[in-house]
Amino acid sequence: MKIIGLTGGIASGKSTVSAYLRKKGASIIDADAIAHELLEPGKTLYEAYRQHFGEKILLPDGKFNRRAIGQQVFSDPVEREWIGAAAHPLIKQEICQWVKQYRAEKKSLIVLDVPLLFESGWDKMAEKVCLVYVEEKIQLERLMKRNGYGREEAAARIAAQMSLEEKKKRADCLIDNSGSLSSTLRQVDNLWKEWTHDGVS
Repeated sequence: MKIIGLTGGIASGKSTVSAYLRKKGASIIDADAIAHELLEPGKTLYEAYRQHFGEKILLPDGKFNRRAIGQQVFSDPVEREWIGAAAHPLIKQEICQWVKQYRAEKKSLIVLDVPLLFESGWDKMAEKVCLVYVEEKIQLERLMKRNGYGREEAAARIAAQMSLEEKKKRADCLIDNSGSLSSTLRQVDNLWKEWTHDGVS
């Protein structure tokens, strides 16, 4: 069994790569999906957020206004630090449970799909780390278009993450998603061959 860490800056195309790896047969552990589940009413992270941020960030249906929280967190390093301290241990616990389950099921390739893989220190859980990236200008444009952010808000969210250059230095392999989809998927295919046929179990 091999564990690959998959990461990338916001709006870099990591989710596209993750979905393609799932289609090829990888067992995906999606940190964002875990976080969203833990933020459902009644779950552990939901209660922690509600106590910290108060009722003002709840929508009429009782769920969190994620954009309101995002605006607050990405503009305030102290809040960002609190989020990390509150959320990361709970998310990591779930990730470890999934790894344990996939080990028991003798899955050959597990992918940790984690946006803040380096920032959280979870890259140490993986044998290799793969970074999906685009140049910052493209990243900014894609984020504005995808989420409807203004330039300033989009730039703040990008700036809140570790720099692309630092991530490139730390990663074992890179996927350049600046070009066409077919170009990106060809890069994934090549890495898939490497990860599944290099004799490492």
